Amino acid sequence: MEKHVPTRNEALELLREFNKNESLLKHAYSVEGAMRYMAGKMGEDEEKWGIVGLVHDLDYERFPEQHCKKSREILEERGWPEEYIRAVVSHGWGICSDVEPKTNMEKTLYAIDELTGLITAAALVRPSKSVMDLEAKSVMKKWKDKSFAAGVNRSKSEGGGGRLGVELRELVADVIMGMRRVADKIGL
Repeated sequence: MEKHVPTRNEALELLREFNKNESLLKHAYSVEGAMRYMAGKMGEDEEKWGIVGLVHDLDYERFPEQHCKKSREILEERGWPEEYIRAVVSHGWGICSDVEPKTNMEKTLYAIDELTGLITAAALVRPSKSVMDLEAKSVMKKWKDKSFAAGVNRSKSEGGGGRLGVELRELVADVIMGMRRVADKIGL
């Protein structure tokens, strides 16, 4: 089957086909926003990176025990390019995938995935409940409190930032900027 480069609308339809949970959809939009921001900053393809961010957890709601593996099957069946599929699968490296992030797109997705959750949690405890006035300094304070957003895998973001050659605080600031672009979609 010839590989088809997906559009954002196709990616969104696919995401919604497999995901109904509002918080999972908001997470997908958060990661998409951050990926688009990071792509722009690095001079990469914002559309491609955004689409990968949007569908990165495609299989999580329906197939949590087969996370990443099922995404590969679904995307292959639909003729998605291997570059997109590999990036999606690599975000679970060391957890549910043995595909190591190698490209900038893969390393970025790996680094920011969990970080969006911590930033969301940090925004929600603010009086504004918004990312629009959230600063990296505030998130870094929350970062050190291991009981805050305890489900967030901090080592993934630390290691991912290191793989990108980016300081954690800068990565946090960049992800906040990306999430601000989609603040209306994510309710922050």
